Amino acid sequence: MQRLRSSGSSIWGNLVSTPRLKRKASNTWAAVQDAFFSTKDTFERNKVVFTVGTSLASVATAWIGYSLRYYHETRIDQRLETIEKAMRNSNNLEHSELREIAGSGSISAPTCFATAGTTLIIGYGLGWRGGKWYANRNFRKEQMKLLGQKNPRGWQINPRGWQLLGQVTTQDGYILSMQRIPAGRSGKTAGKRPPVLLQHGLLMDGITWLLLPPDQSLAFLLVDNGFDVWLANTRGSKYSRGHTSLSPNEQAYWDWSWDELVAYDLPATFQYVHNKAGQKLHYVGHSLDQLLNVLRSTALLCPIAYMGQIASPLAKNAADNFLAEALYWLGIDEFNPRGAAVIKLLKDICNKPGVDCTNLLTAFTGQNCCLKSSIVDVFLDHEPQSTSTKNMIHLAQMIREGSIAMYDYNDEVENIKHYGQPTPPVYNMTSIPNDLPFFLSYGGADALADVKDVKLLLDNLKDHDGDKLVIQYRDDYAHADYVMGQNAIQVVYDPLMAFFRLQ
Repeated sequence: MQRLRSSGSSIWGNLVSTPRLKRKASNTWAAVQDAFFSTKDTFERNKVVFTVGTSLASVATAWIGYSLRYYHETRIDQRLETIEKAMRNSNNLEHSELREIAGSGSISAPTCFATAGTTLIIGYGLGWRGGKWYANRNFRKEQMKLLGQKNPRGWQINPRGWQLLGQVTTQDGYILSMQRIPAGRSGKTAGKRPPVLLQHGLLMDGITWLLLPPDQSLAFLLVDNGFDVWLANTRGSKYSRGHTSLSPNEQAYWDWSWDELVAYDLPATFQYVHNKAGQKLHYVGHSLDQLLNVLRSTALLCPIAYMGQIASPLAKNAADNFLAEALYWLGIDEFNPRGAAVIKLLKDICNKPGVDCTNLLTAFTGQNCCLKSSIVDVFLDHEPQSTSTKNMIHLAQMIREGSIAMYDYNDEVENIKHYGQPTPPVYNMTSIPNDLPFFLSYGGADALADVKDVKLLLDNLKDHDGDKLVIQYRDDYAHADYVMGQNAIQVVYDPLMAFFRLQ
């Protein structure tokens, strides 16, 4: 303690100077700002509803208040008549004298102001709550229509013009559904609206882009800013379980890893959007991605390419203990995160030393800075989605090996059969065209797309044209912040849309 005093320092000064507290203070201020802008945006988008709702609620509150007062005064008059009758008989008093004695509850100026102020506050509160309920109800209805959970005939009156498209068939027979949002709030579809394909990450589906409210989600923001938005759903997820000859109940249906997603799913969806829109498209990928050079531009949000430095204790323990391989040997071909087998797997992982599963999302993605607790509940209502156990094995191989190679069958004969060589080929990341407009954003708190792994990917882009490459780094962002962060609109989405407009 004496040494601290003699050096001119204080415990408080040392604590405040720590980066951890500075970061928390910064995050707190950012959260306050985000709450303000979110409330402001909600009001602006539904100001007519809020205004009418507040007015009606104020009138209703005033009517109830003055009705109660009228009832109270009526009761007073009835009492006065009774008292008057009794006292007239005893003391010969007049009505005016009786009212002075009993009191009529006359309204004073302060009472008027207090009543009016209370009425306004209660009415405004009821109107705001009603308006917010209306806004959220409309959002849920639009979301359900987009996901095909409402009668399609009802879409005709929806100004956004949702379309559910389920006819994208890959070369190996998988039928993938896609959702399209061709029009924004105005409902206008005139002109050539640049198409944007949004691709979700591992264990997710297209609803990833719709979890936030309409004024914050990337899909709706792009539409309202003049883009033609398409949502992809990879094979095995809720909306893409079709096949020309196989059933999800068959083992052969799940015989794929992300090699097939790159080779078949992405080209099929790219070609489909290109044919429908009649022009090249922008592409946004979250999490696990590989690139094709048939695009107008590409944006990768916290991309997972190299995985050797992954910091997620959940993913790291699963890979090191060959847990996905154990499921495969047990005959479990579909990796269903909501199934009993995977729940048991998660419990086994959580019992490992150093793994705290009190918050599974954090244990998997890293410490997200900007998620509301309510958005996690929405997330768990829809996600995670199924993938193949073989895909999980492939990812585990990448974590253990630290390289980007194709699926390893761990058998020279099988590898030769599939690849013509005893070991699986390594993907050449330097083949990305140097003139492809490229936007890449990653976070310092991401436990899946670790900073060291992302920098390995960036090393492959060192010869990229300087005016075609935008790299964004957020020290406080983790994996889920990019699709569910309440301030993602200001931090990531606005710069991303500005990048698209330049291409």
